[in-house]
Amino acid sequence: MKRFFLTLAVAGLSLGAHAVTTAPNNHTTQSTQHSEADSVAMYDNIGAIEVVALRADSSSAVAHSNLGRKEIERNSYGTDIPSLLALTPSLIATNETGIGIGGTSIRLRGTDATRLNVTINGMALNNPDSHSTYWYDTPDLISAVGDVQVQRGAGISTNGTGAFGGAITMTTATPATDFGGEASLSYGSYNTNKQALHIGSGLMGGHWTVDARLTHIGSDGYIDRGATDLKSYLLQGGYYGSRTSVKLLSFGGVAKTNLTYTGVTKEEMELYGRRYHTEGQYETSNGPFVLADGTHVDYYDDQTDNYLQINNQLIVNHRFNDHWQMNATGFYTYGYGYYKQYKAERTLLEYGNLGITDASVEADMIRRKIMLNHTYGLNASAHYRTERLSASFGGSWSGYQCPHWGEIDWVDGFQSSDVAGRWYDNDVRKQDANIFAKAVWSVAKGLNISADLQYRVVKYRAWGVNDNFDWNTMQMQSIDVDKLYHFFNPHVGVNYHFAQHHTIYGSFAMANKEPTRADFTDRYMFAKDDSEPRPERLFDYELGYRFASERFDAGVNFYYMQYRDQLIPTGMVNDSSDALNVNVPDSYRCGVEVTLGWKIAKWLTATGDVTLSRNKIRNYVDLLADSPTYGENLGTMTIAYSPSCIASLGFDFHIKGFEALLHTRYVSKQYLTNNQIDALTLDGYCVTNLNLGYTLRLHGLRSIRFGATIYNLFNAEYCSNAYGYSYMWDGVRYDEAYYFPQAPLHCLANVTIKF
Repeated sequence: MKRFFLTLAVAGLSLGAHAVTTAPNNHTTQSTQHSEADSVAMYDNIGAIEVVALRADSSSAVAHSNLGRKEIERNSYGTDIPSLLALTPSLIATNETGIGIGGTSIRLRGTDATRLNVTINGMALNNPDSHSTYWYDTPDLISAVGDVQVQRGAGISTNGTGAFGGAITMTTATPATDFGGEASLSYGSYNTNKQALHIGSGLMGGHWTVDARLTHIGSDGYIDRGATDLKSYLLQGGYYGSRTSVKLLSFGGVAKTNLTYTGVTKEEMELYGRRYHTEGQYETSNGPFVLADGTHVDYYDDQTDNYLQINNQLIVNHRFNDHWQMNATGFYTYGYGYYKQYKAERTLLEYGNLGITDASVEADMIRRKIMLNHTYGLNASAHYRTERLSASFGGSWSGYQCPHWGEIDWVDGFQSSDVAGRWYDNDVRKQDANIFAKAVWSVAKGLNISADLQYRVVKYRAWGVNDNFDWNTMQMQSIDVDKLYHFFNPHVGVNYHFAQHHTIYGSFAMANKEPTRADFTDRYMFAKDDSEPRPERLFDYELGYRFASERFDAGVNFYYMQYRDQLIPTGMVNDSSDALNVNVPDSYRCGVEVTLGWKIAKWLTATGDVTLSRNKIRNYVDLLADSPTYGENLGTMTIAYSPSCIASLGFDFHIKGFEALLHTRYVSKQYLTNNQIDALTLDGYCVTNLNLGYTLRLHGLRSIRFGATIYNLFNAEYCSNAYGYSYMWDGVRYDEAYYFPQAPLHCLANVTIKF
C-alpha cells in the first residue's frame, strides 16, 4: 500500500513539474527554433556517439548480435538480463533460484562470466576483483537499457578488463522527447512480482531532460528459501545543445537474496525433492522436515546476501564538425554488502578473535563476511569520420579499492563481548589503464580493412589476512599479492560486401587477461605447491559469411580460439561458490555458428541458430592435489562446462496488436571437471518458452500492453548449472556433484501502461 501511494505522489509531482515547464512561450524566435531542432538531432544521435568506440557494425569483422528495445521489453517482466542474453547464439544463462531471478550468470562459447566484458554506457560492470558481473546488484537494469550488443570471441579490444571470450555492451535508453512515462505490474508463479514506475519530462526548453525510474522485484523462488527482494532506482538529467550534450546518470539499488549457492545432490533430490538445499540448515527437536535418519530439521531464516550498489556516471559528448566528435565519461560506483550465514559445528580455532587454541572445540555460529568497495575512473575518446575512413582513439583509467573483513554475530555458549572483533581483515587496490586506436578504411567499394590496437597496464595489490584457515601453519591465510601486468591486444580484420546481399569477413585478434582474486587466494585449496596463477593469452581467428535481404538473412561464422595458459574451471568451488581455476598450457575452442532468419509472411518470422564446437585441452596433466588421477597425463580432454552443441529455434507471430513468440533452446551435455567423468556431468536439456502479448491503443494513453510468459512450456526436469569434484579418502574414490534444478512449467504475467 505504501508503494502505491508513493507511486501516485511521484506521478503527481512529475505532472505538476511538466505543467510548469511546458507553458507556451509566445516569444520563441526562429533562431531558437533552429537551435532546438539541432539539439533534437544531437539528442537522437546520442546513443551512437557514446558507444562508437565499443560497438561492432556491418563493416566490422566481428561476430556479433544486436538486441533492440522490442526484444528487451518482451523480457523485462522481472527476470534478470541473462534471460534476455540467452536469445543470442552460443550463450547459456544459468540460475540458482530456478526462475531466472537472483543468482544468475552466463557463459559464452563455454567461457564463464569472469572472462566476458560487460559495459553500460562504456563503464565496466565487471567487479575489478572477481571479474564477474552480479546482475542482481543492479536490479531491473533491463528496463533502463535501450539496446544490447553481444560480441563473440575477442571482439573489440577497446573493451578493456575481461574482454577475453566475449563482450556485452549496453546503453541506457535515451529519454523520450515528449513528457510521458509508464507503470508496470507483474505477477506470477512462486509469488514472483514486479512494480515499476517511470517518469520522463521530455525535452524542456528544447534542451533539458529529467528521467526517473523506481522498481521493486520480489520472488519466493522455485528453490526452497530462495527468496529475492530487489529495490532499484534510476535518475538521469541531461542538457542537449546543437553540438554538446551533458548527461548525469545515477542507478543502483538494494538487493537481498537468500543464499542458495550450495546446490543439491541427485540423492538429496530423490529423497527430499528438487527444491531442497541445505543452506542455513540446523537440527531441532520439532523442525518441519524429517531426514532419512529420523532427525528433524529447521533453518536459520536470515541466511542471506545483502548488497547496496550505487552507480554514477557523468557523460559529455561534443561534435566539433561533420568529421570530428568526442565523448568522455567519468564514473564512480559505491558498493557495500555482506553474507549473513549460520554455520553448524565450526572449529573455533579457525576464528582467531575468539581466543580458542584447542582444535577439538566446536560450536554453532552466525557470521558475516563483509566488503566495501569504491570504483572510479574516466573513459575518453575522439572519433573521426569521412566517407572512406572511420577512426577512433582514446583511453581509460580506473581505480578500485575494497577492504574485506569478517565479524561474528553469535556463537553458541559465548557472550556477545567474547565474539567482538574481526576474524579476518584484508584489503585490495587495483589500477587499470589503457590506450587504444582503431580505424576502418574503405579501400574500395564494399571492401573495408580494420585495425584495432590496445595497450593495457594493470597494477594489482592484495594484502592482509584472508578468511581461509591454513592447517599447515595453524594460522589464518596470509595474503601478499603485488602484480604489474602489461598487455598488448591487437585486432585486424577484412570485411567485403558484394552483390548487394552478401558479406564475407575474416579477423585475427590477440587478447590477454590477468587472474582473478580467487585465482590467487584459493589456489592452495587444490595445489600441492606454492606456485601462483599465470595470466592468460588468447589467439582468436574468425571467418564468416552473411547474407541479408528484405525477407531472409543467414550467417555462418567459423572460429578457432587458441589459448596459452588458459585458466579453466576445475569443477571445484570455494566457500563463496566461486569457481576454482587452474592454468593449462595448451587448449583451444573451435566451432561453427550458424544463424537464420526468415520473414515467412508479414505476420510470421522464423529464426534459428546452432553452435557446434570442440573445446579441448591438449596433454592435460591433472594437478588437483586430492584427485584420484593426480600427476597423470590424461591426453586430450574436453574443457569443463563446454557443451558441444547449443541450438535454438524461434517463431514470432504478430498481427495487429497481438504477438506470440515461441522460443526453444537446446544445450548438450557438459562435463563438470576436465577428466571427462560420466558421474560428474550436467545432462543436456531442451527448454521452450512462450511469450504472449497484446497491445491496445487508447485515447489519452500511448498504449496498454498485456503480456504473459509461460516458461518451460513442456515441463522439462533439468538443471542449468552444477559443480563437482573427485577425491580419494581411505583408498576409496568419491565423485560428488551438486546441481541447481530449474522450475517446471511456470508463468509470469504483466501489464504495462505507457502515457
